[in-house]
Amino acid sequence: MHPLLASLPAPVREALQPAFDAGVLRPLDLALAQLLARHSDSPCVTTLILSAWCSQQHGNGHVCLVLANACQDPASLAPEHSSDDAAILGWWRDQSASTLATALSKSALVDHSGDRDGNSPLVFDDGRLYLRRNWRDEVDVSDRLAERLSHTAQTPDALTQQLDALFAPTPGTDWQKAACALAARGYLTLITGGPGTGKTTTVVRLLALLQQSALDAGKGLRIRLAAPTGKAAARLTASIGTAIDALPVSGHVREAIPREVTTLHKLLGRRPDSRRFRHNSDNPLHADLVVVDEASMIDLDMMASLLRALTPTTRLVLIGDKDQLASVEAGAVMGDLCIDAAAGHYHADTVEWLQDATGMDLGEWRGEGSRLAQHTAMLRTSYRFRADSGIGALAGAVNAGDASASKAIWEQDHDDLARTGTSAAAIAALAVAGYRDYLETLQQQRPSGRDGVDDWAAAVLSQLTRFQLLCALRQGPAGVQALNDQVARALHEAGLLPRDEGWYEGRPVMVTRNDYQSGLMNGDVGVTLEVPQADGSLRLRVAFLLADGSLRLMLPSRLDQVETTFAMTVHKSQGSEFDHVALVLPDDSAPVVTRELLYTAITRARKRFTLASRTDASWLAALARPTRRASGLAQRLHGR
Repeated sequence: MHPLLASLPAPVREALQPAFDAGVLRPLDLALAQLLARHSDSPCVTTLILSAWCSQQHGNGHVCLVLANACQDPASLAPEHSSDDAAILGWWRDQSASTLATALSKSALVDHSGDRDGNSPLVFDDGRLYLRRNWRDEVDVSDRLAERLSHTAQTPDALTQQLDALFAPTPGTDWQKAACALAARGYLTLITGGPGTGKTTTVVRLLALLQQSALDAGKGLRIRLAAPTGKAAARLTASIGTAIDALPVSGHVREAIPREVTTLHKLLGRRPDSRRFRHNSDNPLHADLVVVDEASMIDLDMMASLLRALTPTTRLVLIGDKDQLASVEAGAVMGDLCIDAAAGHYHADTVEWLQDATGMDLGEWRGEGSRLAQHTAMLRTSYRFRADSGIGALAGAVNAGDASASKAIWEQDHDDLARTGTSAAAIAALAVAGYRDYLETLQQQRPSGRDGVDDWAAAVLSQLTRFQLLCALRQGPAGVQALNDQVARALHEAGLLPRDEGWYEGRPVMVTRNDYQSGLMNGDVGVTLEVPQADGSLRLRVAFLLADGSLRLMLPSRLDQVETTFAMTVHKSQGSEFDHVALVLPDDSAPVVTRELLYTAITRARKRFTLASRTDASWLAALARPTRRASGLAQRLHGR
């Protein structure tokens, strides 16, 4: 028996052991129950059991444990296991939400009062059991957003004229223009949209609109641009400069718009080996406007930290695709915030104000939405995909969970869609064809000396984005580890790699942990090169393109927190785009393969998407499996 189980009171041990033995509960979950038992004079058995499950839910990305849901559908707590496995979840089948709530109400370990300064480790709030830190973050995010929504920012005096100058007349509703108008009057704006809907273009025009008005008033805005990962920051940095140069504004306005995007960790000043940031409510950021791209990747903890670091009068604009995968850590903040985005639900006075400001009638989007809905805009026109694009149509069908539509799209023989199997030969053929370009560029453009190394490395990194193999799992035959080994071996056998183990030229790697000394952030991708030295020798270095557009060469020995990335998880691909994406699905349906995962994978592809699967089973199961993360944030902000 595991020592943690042995240390628990017998009734708690008996209730938790089946789930622990099955791998549903982690040692960390048991450790919390043990800690609470050790520091309580008369610990409540029910509370100790629920504390372990609350920790387990947090580990699975949920902000809280919803008692009613767990009692009505215990299998939802362990979706990776068979729903008829009574042993694993047997304790839950004898419980009711009301009985559990009564037990929690009598426990000294649980706070029911909503006291932010309390020190009880658990909080029970409206049928949801939270770890205190999660509850505090959720309430803080809700309250700070509500505070922003309670005030109206001063809109530019010539708003209509400035909008007309930035946006050419177009038939129908120009949602980019509507988004900029909404942002001009609020301290919080949410802009969501799918791939190619012009989110970057909208951001740049919004910056021009607000900066020009500020400059006309005699004081420019202090603007900060950020993204959750270094990779997302680098991509936005690369695209934003061209968009700024194309703005129909004067040169001094362009010069006052920043072109560098940083990571959120760097923006807030993460303290090494700590969850704390230098900027917080006591030391807020010196900024008038903060724009965060790829906001769907922001977890609850990071969102709370961001809001604490902003003054109430700092405008905040969050941009992202609400339908993408939720954050890796707990919460689905962007999805919770944008719950009304598709329907609009604008109040009559919002519709009237938008018509006065933009000349557009958004009456069909009228509704009785929350205050947050009045500051949300959804971009609905895709400029990336042609009307006959298979990628665009497939992404839409998947997003809607429409299995019959997705089947019809696959049968229409689109030139940007392809299917293949998952045999070793099929994966090898995909990888050799997809990765050949960057490896041949590596060999053919190698400079003879130090001059030209940066251009060479940049060219190789650019070619590396032409193809990417994605997968849903980390373990198993269709997981990251197995596929990386398989692909490296295939490329070596094809004569494109000198070896397939250890450090070798051509090995692509991803940073898995922030390194503030080197400036490398979690998610940064580099490629290993044999770089010419002054004495004519070649030495292995790993080239990274940083968020500011500069190139950094690192010794492999300095990189102990990296992993090979011929194959990467769909989660890790967020914030990136590739010409050609191939998604490898496992043969058996896995709970992690959800509708949002399919959608995210498809929308990483700019020109071509290939599905590698043995049958349709995993695909169809994922379409019917939307991601649902337990949280109270949507109810706090939208009343539901």
